[in-house]
Amino acid sequence: MPNYWLFKSEPTAYSWDDLVADEVAEWDGVRNYTARNFLRDDIKPGDQVLFYHSSTNPPCVVGIAEVVREGYPDDTAWTEGSEHPDPKSTPESPIWYMVDIKPVRRLQREVPLEEIRATPELAQMALIRYGRLSVTPVTSDEFELILKMAAP
Repeated sequence: MPNYWLFKSEPTAYSWDDLVADEVAEWDGVRNYTARNFLRDDIKPGDQVLFYHSSTNPPCVVGIAEVVREGYPDDTAWTEGSEHPDPKSTPESPIWYMVDIKPVRRLQREVPLEEIRATPELAQMALIRYGRLSVTPVTSDEFELILKMAAP
């Protein structure tokens, strides 16, 4: 049985359309220990992902992706010229991890953060409680409710 997650990305950095064009993408550059632990320890192939555009107006869930590769060391931490360097992380002793995802489908209707916040059944959603995390768990009930909200 899959687990459910929400991954945030600024669309100017990496958008849903970028994921569709790439077909499979590394979810790299995460530099928060809690999110790293999810990527390293908990997120597995087959898990479903709500793809969320942040730092946009309005911030919203735009699509569903699927994890196709479990956590592995994020080489952008030590790759020369990377946008996400961390000199403390090395190939021999990696600190940061990433997963690979693929697009499943774009939602018929984007679900804005304001609407999620206004839905009592979603009041305990990690997106609301831990707003700054770029990777958060989602319950199966929350996932299904977001999908219902996305129906036209």
